[in-house]
Amino acid sequence: MTQELRKPGDPVENLAIGTIVEVDGTHLVAELDPTISELTRVYAGDIYAIGQFGSIIRIHFGRRLIYGYVCRLRMKSDYDREHGIASPASLTARMIEADLFGEGEWGYTGEKDSITWKLSFERGVSTFPLPQQKVYLTPKSELSCIFGQGGPAAVEIGEHVGTGGTPCYADMNELLGKHTAVLGSTGSGKSGTVAAILHCLLERGQSRGYEKWNPRIVLLDPHNEYGDAFKGHQRLSTDEGTLSLPYWMLSLDETISLLIGKTEYAATSQSNIVKNALLDARQQSLDKVPGVTQNDISVDSPIPYILGDPSVLDEFGRTGGALYEIGLVGAINRQRPTNQNKKDHEDYNKVLRKLSSLLKDARLGFMMMPWDGAGDPFANVVAQFMGDGDPIRIVDLSGVPNEVAGAASSLIARTLFSMKLWQSSEERMNSPVLLVCEEAHRYVPDRGEAQYEAAQEAIRRLAKEGRKYGIGLMLVSQRPSEVEATVLSQCNSWLVLRITNDADRDHVRCVLPDSLSGLTKVLSGLRRREAIFVGQAAMLPSRILIKCLDHDKLPRSHDIDFDKGWQCDPIKPEMLAEIGKRWRLQKRPGGEGK
Repeated sequence: MTQELRKPGDPVENLAIGTIVEVDGTHLVAELDPTISELTRVYAGDIYAIGQFGSIIRIHFGRRLIYGYVCRLRMKSDYDREHGIASPASLTARMIEADLFGEGEWGYTGEKDSITWKLSFERGVSTFPLPQQKVYLTPKSELSCIFGQGGPAAVEIGEHVGTGGTPCYADMNELLGKHTAVLGSTGSGKSGTVAAILHCLLERGQSRGYEKWNPRIVLLDPHNEYGDAFKGHQRLSTDEGTLSLPYWMLSLDETISLLIGKTEYAATSQSNIVKNALLDARQQSLDKVPGVTQNDISVDSPIPYILGDPSVLDEFGRTGGALYEIGLVGAINRQRPTNQNKKDHEDYNKVLRKLSSLLKDARLGFMMMPWDGAGDPFANVVAQFMGDGDPIRIVDLSGVPNEVAGAASSLIARTLFSMKLWQSSEERMNSPVLLVCEEAHRYVPDRGEAQYEAAQEAIRRLAKEGRKYGIGLMLVSQRPSEVEATVLSQCNSWLVLRITNDADRDHVRCVLPDSLSGLTKVLSGLRRREAIFVGQAAMLPSRILIKCLDHDKLPRSHDIDFDKGWQCDPIKPEMLAEIGKRWRLQKRPGGEGK
């Protein structure tokens, strides 16, 4: 009977690797067994590597098991020297350091032949080990109990490194609802990680046998790389005319940043001109929007309005000798002074000249296409992101000029947030949305240029308040130190892949818990697709390997094979002419990104 009730948590001598010499709060130091000559141990047919960063050790304290992450390896002579000890120890003696993170205890149910063992694990440490206690490697069967299977809303995103394939689960509600950051240098597998997570979310309904499964995901893709990863998705592109972000959807701040520009952002007189004209122009179009009166709207209300033609005006806002009064241009002209002093008209003309240049820019057709005054197009604009159809909407922003990239991303983020804000509680519960912001440092940089201010404010508000209204945010960046700090700090879960830049590693180290500082030491040496997963979505902070996707589910790589490329014939003159034509027309070749 004693043999039958032997606990799985009993000490396994073949997994003992050393003895504790110091316990400092949740940090312990142990000396490795001097007889260890191999880098691995074998137990129950499994091979265990000794002294791996992020691996889990256990210490027995009566019936309790105490677990810790390995965070440092060094020679005992270095340890003694640091503590001012003249050690006679052998120069080959080695030390291992770990941070304690949890406790467990095995229990069982049933009798005799029907006994079922279960590990009761909990985060936090209430019982501390003592010097001279042995340190053991943790059996892989026990690791699967520690990492768990996740709750009812868990999704499998990979496997824990060094556990023999133990699946890694992420709590979907924590991962999406409380925002996540995916960080990593170029080539670390960052885009593949994002694609793997999104595929897990899209395929969850089928794997769980749900009768209905309608995810709503909007992905801002600045490099046109995700189209190949999601076949049959809805692509919103400026090149193909499938993306429409009309000027009348812009708020006052976004309109000012567009018409005045970053160098003159503080021009109060011009800002007031735009503000007054914008409200006037919206009010002139209310006959096309049933059920709305002038007293109901503000300058930020998404009411369509006519732009007018600024190219036909003289320096005093006239055409054919009469004041031009159509649309927004007319609303600006009506504010002009009545005199003929050109200096007094200059602020008005600056705004109109910028508007004229925007209307002439073919790249901005997705934003500056004039409204024809026929019907209310609001529902069609919003349906691009939240309507029926494909569960993932990839917004290709690769063709959007940098000067309006901030305004475009701001408009998308603000549109999603505003729709959730004005939904009822039941409507929010039934239609949560995830916004994936790839290359986040491009749209919400930690800098103060006015061209980014609207985007920073929109995504900052979404990060702060989005979870209350059913909109989640996934920030993706290769330069975390350049992402707007307020936005990044709102992320409650982190997937950190290989980071080679010292400033970025230091930035990540500052935002992660102190107890995980040891894990960040390996960031520069992580393999492709390997990440440190921490935060509320993680069952436990751990080092994981993201799922490997089939080639047709991966984002398109932009890495060019020079060896193969230089084996091809040189470009012919007629091909150069064709490329020049695309350049002049600002159109990429047919099928690009589809």
